[in-house]
Amino acid sequence: MSVARERQISPVLNGSGRYSRRTFLGAIAGSALAAGRAGSNLAMQLGITTSSVDAHLAAAAGSGSIALMDLPRIVRDELDMRVIDLNTNTIAKLPNGRLDAFRQAADKVGCRLTNLKMNQRGLDMDSLDPATRSKALTEYKRSIDTAATLGCLWARPLPSANRPDLGIHTSSYRELAEYAAERKVELLVENYGWMSDDPDAIPAVIRMAGANVKAGPDTGNWSDAARYVGLEKAFPLAVTCDFKAYDLAPDGSHQAYDLERCFRIGWRSGFRGPWCFEHANPDRAALFRELAILRDRLRKWMKGAPG
Repeated sequence: MSVARERQISPVLNGSGRYSRRTFLGAIAGSALAAGRAGSNLAMQLGITTSSVDAHLAAAAGSGSIALMDLPRIVRDELDMRVIDLNTNTIAKLPNGRLDAFRQAADKVGCRLTNLKMNQRGLDMDSLDPATRSKALTEYKRSIDTAATLGCLWARPLPSANRPDLGIHTSSYRELAEYAAERKVELLVENYGWMSDDPDAIPAVIRMAGANVKAGPDTGNWSDAARYVGLEKAFPLAVTCDFKAYDLAPDGSHQAYDLERCFRIGWRSGFRGPWCFEHANPDRAALFRELAILRDRLRKWMKGAPG
């Protein structure tokens, strides 16, 4: 990390205690090694975030809906991908909480459940009120247990809309990270809410939170001003990526921002996957067609990329 980059991050840390520069650099190196080990079988792999298909999922098939238990087979056979990045809204649709059965359904077809986005609304692990904060941490720990049962590698708390007290924020991250480590789950930091316009936020939170915390950048959640510099700073710490695409033009182009540039930033950083597409369409046939376009495009980029 350059001195200039250290200075860019340091204002975010005021008043909350600091790790030494050496400690942070060591943490980054350890993160990269751990990502290489944990994600080695996920290199070059593609998948979806289930937010892409939530509108089409149900506990049981019917009226055009996809039964959640059938999702791994559909991801493999109809989308030709192998990775499923979950969220708590999706898991709530499992009939009778059949976590083990869902994991087995994924294993059977060769899909991997990688991440559980903890998207419960109304929780505030950054609250100044101890009871409110405790309630959030307790609920998140239950979700980390769920992630462990599903065999997920990662779990991600939901960032708040407003910039929190970073001392409280990272204290909560450390508590959850320690709890998750005992269950062989790592915590992720994703640019969302207050982080969306701060390209330094992901490395700063990881620096402060310490062990067992990695990056899971989302290409779409940034403000336009922060996107590319934010990805440049987040991808070296990343173990997964939400490769988000908004509306696609009839020719498959993406006007909102440069998807290939996002890919190139990640690739140059050494990130190799998994890349999880986040893209929604209320028309299921159109959604699957557009996911196939994104899949084939990213495979082409990976195939042609150096090293």
